Amino acid sequence: MHITIAVALTALDFAPSMQAQFCDAIIECHIPTAIAGSRTFHGSPMHKEIRAVVRADFEAVNRFVVDQLHSNVPLVESIGHYIVDAGGKRMRPILVLLSAKCCGYQGDAHISLASVIEFIHTATLLHDDVVDMSAMRRGRPTANQQWSNPSSVLVGDFIYSRAFQILVKINSMEIMRIVADTTNRIAEGEVLQLINKHNSAATQTSYMNVIRDKTAILFQAAAECGAIIAGATNEQRQILRDFGMHIGMAFQLIDDVLDYDGDAVTMGKNVGDDLAEGKPTLPLIHAMRTASPEDVEVLRASITNGTLDHLQSVIAIVRKSGGLEYTRQLAQDEVDKARALLRDIEPSIYRSALEDMADLALNRSS
Repeated sequence: MHITIAVALTALDFAPSMQAQFCDAIIECHIPTAIAGSRTFHGSPMHKEIRAVVRADFEAVNRFVVDQLHSNVPLVESIGHYIVDAGGKRMRPILVLLSAKCCGYQGDAHISLASVIEFIHTATLLHDDVVDMSAMRRGRPTANQQWSNPSSVLVGDFIYSRAFQILVKINSMEIMRIVADTTNRIAEGEVLQLINKHNSAATQTSYMNVIRDKTAILFQAAAECGAIIAGATNEQRQILRDFGMHIGMAFQLIDDVLDYDGDAVTMGKNVGDDLAEGKPTLPLIHAMRTASPEDVEVLRASITNGTLDHLQSVIAIVRKSGGLEYTRQLAQDEVDKARALLRDIEPSIYRSALEDMADLALNRSS
């Protein structure tokens, strides 16, 4: 059952008289969101409920991130603050906080650990936008568009290195190993995606390998490292590790659905970006398998040329072929597996928040 904001505030010892006021003010959103049903995603009641469970820790992470962006080089700080201040869902650092709390953690090292995960994610965004030549993210120009490609790459390098400086202070070789291996896998995933660009013969297997390594692996690391820092049992650690992988896979599957079925204002990026970059994502791959020969030729040409000239036709073909429903079902399967894993975690508001996070990865519009 989903938690409510009031339950979360009660658990955090907020007086009843303060709960209504706090519910109205809690965690403002940086970009517009669409309302889909009674519970929505970024900046919405559903997302706020999850943040509220770890409100104090989440705010501490935000302060720590800002503090750690300090540099003697003004451009580093400018670009670092630009991308961090743009907001975002912060799912990965929240996953660290919730995993640690699920395992009974009472210390504060999870704050710096969550910041490490957010820094790694932020650095990948800076690098990705250069590789993909993206012009918009989170509703405003990308850093490379605002400054330059070299500036974005180098500041991304700075943020990567700052993450590992923080890791050294955490002083856990096991966490260091996982984060180092994860960062390496992310780089491999990005290279795999680059190889597959404009490849109309890409398979579902190759696609799943890409999203596992470039996206889901960081969710996995966030959940597992949160458990480790809490001194969790091996069983708890494995459960949370697998949970992170499943919701990470679901998150990326839905991301690729939204590229054909989303709204630019809500998403904070342009519809059809993946097609423009020649990325054969699962909705396209499924359509290539099931569409008519004539439609397949339209898809093949669009993937090969990386053009939006036939975007509306491609969207229509993808929808007609069932590519969106097929991809959503795979995401649903991942979420079902994630939620099933949590049955072996002791019930708490933190486990409930993780259950909500799984649903959130699936039912989102940005």
